[in-house]
Amino acid sequence: MKIFFLAAIAVFFTSGVVFAQKQDTVEQKIRALDIAEAEAILAGDVATLEEMWAKDILINNPRNAITKGRSDLVGLVRSGNISYSSFVREIEAVEIHGNVVIVMGLETVKPKGKAPRAGQTVRRRYSHFWMQRDGKWLLTARHSNIICQN
Repeated sequence: MKIFFLAAIAVFFTSGVVFAQKQDTVEQKIRALDIAEAEAILAGDVATLEEMWAKDILINNPRNAITKGRSDLVGLVRSGNISYSSFVREIEAVEIHGNVVIVMGLETVKPKGKAPRAGQTVRRRYSHFWMQRDGKWLLTARHSNIICQN
């Protein structure tokens, strides 16, 4: 009986450690993806963005509009409506819920060209929803809003 009890404790402890390690690995992966997505936007790297964004991505964007689908979003990048001379993303929180990871933080961007607010420094809050689909993490939903300057 003692051996069974000790074995049960060992299995429970080991599975808890493995679960915690998996959570840490997922968090590290998503943090890296979230920063890489910002870098790809800054570079205008449409090929990389198409790999990172879900086909059915849904965006509540800082222009007070909803953007539906990767093709519409890619169109905004290609047209220069999403274009920055600088882009800094600060991740403040990461929450893992199975195959969904929520990331929240702060972005400081400087739009350029024909992008709205070109030449200004814009600070905004953002939330990302990454989902694992077919073994790959994809950005599936985003909300961002401009922080009002007082």
